[in-house]
Amino acid sequence: MLLPLSLLLLVVEHVHAVRIPFVVNTNDLTRRDPVSVGNTGNAQYVANISVAGSNVPVLLDTGSSDLWVYFAKEPANKSGIVDTGTEVSLSYAVGTAHGHARRTPVTFGGYTIQDQAFLLVEDTSTFTGDIRSQGYQGLFGLGPNTGSVVRKKLDKNNADTMLQNVFNRAGLKDNYITLLLDRKNDLSDPFKGEMTIGELVPGFENITSMPRLDVETVTRLLKSDQHWQALTDKDKGIIGPDGQTIAFNSIVPRAPDGQMVAVVDSGFTFSQVPRDIADAIYGRVKGAVYDSTNEWWLLPCGQYLSISFNFGGKNYPIHPLDVVDDNFSKIDGSGKKVCIGSFQPITTAFSLLGHYDMILGMNFLRSVYTLYNFGSWIENGNKDEHPYMQMTSLTDVTAARKEFVELRLAGQDVIDSDTRWALLPADQMVKSPVSDEEKKKKYQEMVLSRWPYILIGCLAFLALSIGFCVWKCCQRRRANKGKWAKKGALSRGLIPGRFGGGKAGRDDELGGVNNVAERDRDTELYTAPHHRPSIAGRGSTDTRDSKVANDPYSSHNVDLHRTQSNHSLPPQYQPSTPQQYQAYDNYAYADSATHLNQQQDYNSGYGHHDNNGYGYGR
Repeated sequence: MLLPLSLLLLVVEHVHAVRIPFVVNTNDLTRRDPVSVGNTGNAQYVANISVAGSNVPVLLDTGSSDLWVYFAKEPANKSGIVDTGTEVSLSYAVGTAHGHARRTPVTFGGYTIQDQAFLLVEDTSTFTGDIRSQGYQGLFGLGPNTGSVVRKKLDKNNADTMLQNVFNRAGLKDNYITLLLDRKNDLSDPFKGEMTIGELVPGFENITSMPRLDVETVTRLLKSDQHWQALTDKDKGIIGPDGQTIAFNSIVPRAPDGQMVAVVDSGFTFSQVPRDIADAIYGRVKGAVYDSTNEWWLLPCGQYLSISFNFGGKNYPIHPLDVVDDNFSKIDGSGKKVCIGSFQPITTAFSLLGHYDMILGMNFLRSVYTLYNFGSWIENGNKDEHPYMQMTSLTDVTAARKEFVELRLAGQDVIDSDTRWALLPADQMVKSPVSDEEKKKKYQEMVLSRWPYILIGCLAFLALSIGFCVWKCCQRRRANKGKWAKKGALSRGLIPGRFGGGKAGRDDELGGVNNVAERDRDTELYTAPHHRPSIAGRGSTDTRDSKVANDPYSSHNVDLHRTQSNHSLPPQYQPSTPQQYQAYDNYAYADSATHLNQQQDYNSGYGHHDNNGYGYGR
């Protein structure tokens, strides 16, 4: 099931036209002339363009936006070519076009731009074949500004595409082009190939009544048209050779259920479709084999296959001569002539970012007359009009079958009567093997096309993890606060019991001091060996010997204790006067009530006990 088409391969980019200052005289733009489109073996469609005073045959490519040229001989106006000094590399299926961006007068379809930016290629060794023997010496990209690599390399400085410059300055009522491709060896020979700018090919005026298929961005591309819900299954998607809809799930994350995203690209000889669709078209043909080297199906040339595509509620049948291609003289291992399944499994052009499912190339475009309206992409265009495509069918199914029978079956229509041409049952369909490289690409596509969702998921997980850690820390802090509060309660008052009221070991005497000592930051502290382990809290002592003035026990060596408590005596020994409280808050004897009168203030909060075991605490 198919969605409205995309004009560009680079549909990922938002394609809003940006006006770049461009100096050109209105007089330089003459009225348009008819542009004849030549056909090289149903494999390339070329038109002549004048660059630096010389005519150059260039491929017409709706899937790119740049103009590049290779001069087989010195151009007529060589001095009129200005080198910008900027290197540019453009990658295509046939190889890489590399060279310097230049500026020169360029004329196409009666329009002349005096300072057109383009790529001059001086070495064609990087291409997979001899482009001159294939009938062209350059490529004319018909896409919008945003797809132009030359423009980006020149920082958008007077580097608009050829079509953008024409539309910006010509003052046309509607900024559109149309493309009509002919078919070699077509018995009826109804027309010749032609391209127009801002006008229609006579006899095809009905194209303006066809559904408008939005092609601006992926977001807009995925809008379901208003007729979709009312259509039956046979009016949706791709109709296979058995007359049934070929089911397929789109790899485009935002594609509605049951619909696919396609790119229309005149730069591809064969259409590139998902492997499952190619298998559904050719896998039930008797004698069909898959060529893993070239990655296409090979099958008997007499095999008649009728398929069609639906767009916007309109059905577009594909000419059977374009479903089974006979233009490349292929021979199988036994020396028998075979033909190529022209709907090729998509591999090298696979969308790693998941922006489209298929690319419909020349074998599709020969069955339709196509209009490309640039709309708001162009500065002087209708800003409220989104770019769109319209197509009208060129294939009459009955007439196309007669042509196929005449050319492939020697005029004998045995398509329905000869069992050689009957399709295998669906459960016997042969599937083409999936290479490791393709598996890798599909995995990459699954990750890359969904990276925004993966990123959002990772950020959400990170936020939850941080929140959980913060919560745990808060819980632990509250728990620790409770624990230290409990310990502090022990240190704030005397706990009756086991130490004090006399010498160490007199457990039946008065309650002893609960000395909860802190580590002194200035001295090395350790647990005093003469502190009984039964005493609650921590006992640490300063190992320095000390004498306290007026201390009745100053003849003894004493250990200094730092404690946390300001209330180290039991209630019966707490002082009752403010003076006693003040002294008590700094230093108090804890061995007996009589020692309260011997209070000293030393070291701001250190208690002491002597070596005889008497304990004092703050």
